Amino acid sequence: MRGWRAITIGLAVVTIVAGTAVGGTRSTTALSVREYPVPAGSRPHDVAPARDGGVWYTAQGSGELGWLDPKTGRTRHVALGNGSAPHGVIVGPDGAPWITDGGLNAIVRVDPRSRRLRRFPLPASSGYANLNTAVFDRRGVLWFTGQSGIYGRLDPRVGKVRVFAAPRGEGPYGITTTPSGVVYYASLAGSYLGRVDVTRSTVRVLQPPTRNQGARRAWSDSKGRIWVSEWNVGKVAVYNSSTGSWREWRLPGATPMPYAVYVDETDEVWLSDFGANALLRFDPKTERFTRIRLPSSPANVRQILGRRGEVWGAESGVDKLVVVRTR
Repeated sequence: MRGWRAITIGLAVVTIVAGTAVGGTRSTTALSVREYPVPAGSRPHDVAPARDGGVWYTAQGSGELGWLDPKTGRTRHVALGNGSAPHGVIVGPDGAPWITDGGLNAIVRVDPRSRRLRRFPLPASSGYANLNTAVFDRRGVLWFTGQSGIYGRLDPRVGKVRVFAAPRGEGPYGITTTPSGVVYYASLAGSYLGRVDVTRSTVRVLQPPTRNQGARRAWSDSKGRIWVSEWNVGKVAVYNSSTGSWREWRLPGATPMPYAVYVDETDEVWLSDFGANALLRFDPKTERFTRIRLPSSPANVRQILGRRGEVWGAESGVDKLVVVRTR
């Protein structure tokens, strides 16, 4: 297995911005925003903070997995194989990055120390899945989505991949799990939230209030409520499973386009807005948005993930990663 390809690209750009509160409140405390260049042509799609203090990212444009050192700005890349086009990356219970690779039509695990790859190809009968994102349930089983109209599961202990046809066909995209272990996914083309029965591998369709909303990504908060970015209608929604109820809020601005959604350790909700070239922080208690404009344009942040005090995004449009430090 070929080792890391190490690259250092200049100095990271540092910007301090005051978040602009939208909806009647005054400006909030300043937040620290920093961008890190990654190799040209990487087109970083998803990010996942690593256990060693670095940050993993999928270099979809070059078919590689990247790792960034936030202290130095240095990056390292490892090739995932001919035809690779990685989409999502998460850190598993084993501490390794797990990748949904649409080009390889496979789930890929990279050993964080040896860089050795282990590929788990989808069954040939499943066809091209257009793999998107993945999440582990409480039993250590990996669940994943494919926009071609599938969802699936991989038990790493036995290495078996199973694929299932999704309700309403094409569309499964973002996926999340609650603290109690319930798995949900958002269907972009199907415009619904799906609740996965991890025992039976079946899906229950949950319909948001707005029709054809384009549910893109989903994320659970600490209470098990599911937050959904609604791409087609410029809204963020939340589903409360304990009551079966929904609420929606339209993002501020003339043409909001919410792509990614993430809930941080304080249960504040973060969204990327393509329309405003910004990240938004939403406080469910006050129902107020705070807009953080991004220094580079068009940033096109397609996914957000974080760790305590840090919110990371992949700026696919400008070959950079961005972090908002909230402490």
